Amino acid sequence: MKLVATCQRFWQTGGVLAKAQVKPAVAEKKGGEIVVNAYREKGWKILKRVIAIGFIIAIWQVLPSTGVIDPRSLPAFSAVIQGLLELILSGELLTHALASFQRSLMGFFVAVSLAIPLGIFMGWFKRVEKIVDPLMQICRNTATLALYPVFILVFGLGEVSKIGIIFWGSIWPILINTIEGVKTVDPLLVKAARSMAMSRLGLFIHVILPAAVPSILTGLRISATRSLIILVAAEMLGASAGLGFLIFDAQHKYQPEKMYAGILVLMMLGMSVNYLIVTLESYLTRWKGTAETA
Repeated sequence: MKLVATCQRFWQTGGVLAKAQVKPAVAEKKGGEIVVNAYREKGWKILKRVIAIGFIIAIWQVLPSTGVIDPRSLPAFSAVIQGLLELILSGELLTHALASFQRSLMGFFVAVSLAIPLGIFMGWFKRVEKIVDPLMQICRNTATLALYPVFILVFGLGEVSKIGIIFWGSIWPILINTIEGVKTVDPLLVKAARSMAMSRLGLFIHVILPAAVPSILTGLRISATRSLIILVAAEMLGASAGLGFLIFDAQHKYQPEKMYAGILVLMMLGMSVNYLIVTLESYLTRWKGTAETA
């Protein structure tokens, strides 16, 4: 009987050990399945986007090729790509792209340099924001391109007028979003920081600025897109280089392939800038995921 009881105890202990060994294996298997499913889902999303873009390109290629759409108005996609390659090989595209990039970057950089500090100041001192708000609303709701003749009249047809109009169109989304980001900081966070005798500088660096970053980056995304739109319109008048000039000049010379090639380059540039800012946003606001998990 003792032998039987000992064997039973042994088998029971072995069973417990077996279960303890199986649990980590099961957990590891489930973790691997989660990772695989996540990668599979991400790959499927990318595949769906590629299919959608490919479908549009296929329609673009077929309709002009079959004569449904006049190729003189909309050339086939292959013809546009051929025109793009000609612009790249001749070096013409690089010249125009660098000219546009320089103007857009300078106007956007000046707008960011002024809008973020000014927006933080106005968001923190609400009395100042209330006084300046009516004038700011008038300025931001005025059509940017309607003011371009004024910029030309004051600064001439040179680079200053083009950079100035890009600056004017880009500053308002950043300024408005920065003000809103500072104003909408959770008051409990501010009270908690002050209760710990945190200095004003520490409060700004550790509480106000991090909380306002998502709103500021939203303003940057909007402004980056607007700067490209304004840039093209500005380069169509009184410019000798730039992507806007390239598109306008190709249209005048009746070179639709080059015209659409310039538009494609602008689209890719806009998408690249957008994804760059989205990546920057996910990096700078990575604390949000940690806070939500906690």
